[in-house]
Amino acid sequence: MAAAGTGSGAGPKRPRPGPAPRIGTHDGTFHCDEVLACCLLRLLPQYRDAEVVRTRDPELLAECDVVVDVGGEYDPERHRYDHHQRSFAQSMHSLQPSKPWTTKLSSAGLVYCHFGTQILANLLGQPEDGPAVTALYDKVRGGEPPPTPLPVPWRRHAAVPLQVDASGVVLELPRGGCPWKEHLFGLEKELALPEPLLLVLFPDRGGQWRVQSVPAGPHTFESRLPLPEPWRGIRDEALSQLAGVPGCVFVHASGFIGGNRTRDGALEMARRTLALQRGAGEQSG
Repeated sequence: MAAAGTGSGAGPKRPRPGPAPRIGTHDGTFHCDEVLACCLLRLLPQYRDAEVVRTRDPELLAECDVVVDVGGEYDPERHRYDHHQRSFAQSMHSLQPSKPWTTKLSSAGLVYCHFGTQILANLLGQPEDGPAVTALYDKVRGGEPPPTPLPVPWRRHAAVPLQVDASGVVLELPRGGCPWKEHLFGLEKELALPEPLLLVLFPDRGGQWRVQSVPAGPHTFESRLPLPEPWRGIRDEALSQLAGVPGCVFVHASGFIGGNRTRDGALEMARRTLALQRGAGEQSG
C-alpha cells in the first residue's frame, strides 16, 4: 500500500515557503522609535511575518531585508533607515517637497515617509492614491491623534441629520465617540448638503446628552448658531423653566454648548434654538 501523500493520486506538492523576511534593528535598550518602525513595517503584507533581528553586528544586519535605527545608513533603495549618522538631515519636506514638515525624521518617521500610504491603503482597503489615504496620511504625520475604531461608521452618521429634524441642520451622533469637529466641514462638502449644519447632538460619558453649536470654521471659537442668549449661564430647574424644556442641565455662558438629561430634551433644546433664530430673522426682515 502506498504511503499517504505519495503516488499518482496525490495532488501537486505545495512549494515550501521561503524564509521569513527579517527586519534588523539595534539590540540593548529599546525605544519607541524603532519599536514603532518595526510595528509599521509589519502592517504591510510583505513584512507581516517578518522576524525582528536585534543586533549591531554589521554582518547580521547585512542579511536583513530592512534595517531601522542602526547601521549608520539611509538608503531607501536598499531599505536602510538609520538617522543617527552625522550626515543625516532629512525631513518630510526634503523628501516630499509638497509636505510642509521640516523636523528631522527618526527611523519611524522614515518608515512612515516611505511606506505610510501603503500601510494606510492596506488598512483601509482603499487605493493608495485615493483621497481617504491622502487625507489620513497628512493627518497622522501632522501630529493628529491616531485614528481609533468608531462605534458607528461615519457613513452611517451621514444619513442622520434629516432623520433627527425636518430642518436638516441638526446632526445626531447617537453613540458619541466621533471627533466630529475635525471631520464635519469635509463631510458637508462631500455630501453637498443644501444647508450648513448648525447643531450637533451626542451623549456624554455620563449618559446625559449635549447639544453643541457647530463652529463657524475649523480654527475659531465663533459658533454658527449659539444657544439662545437668555439661557446662557443658567442651570437645572431654572433653565428648564426658562427654556420650557424638561431635564435641562446647563447652557455654557458663551452659548456654544448645553446639556440635558435625555436625548429628547436635548433635541427639543435644538429645535427651540432654531425656532428662536427663525423668529428673530422674520422680525428683522
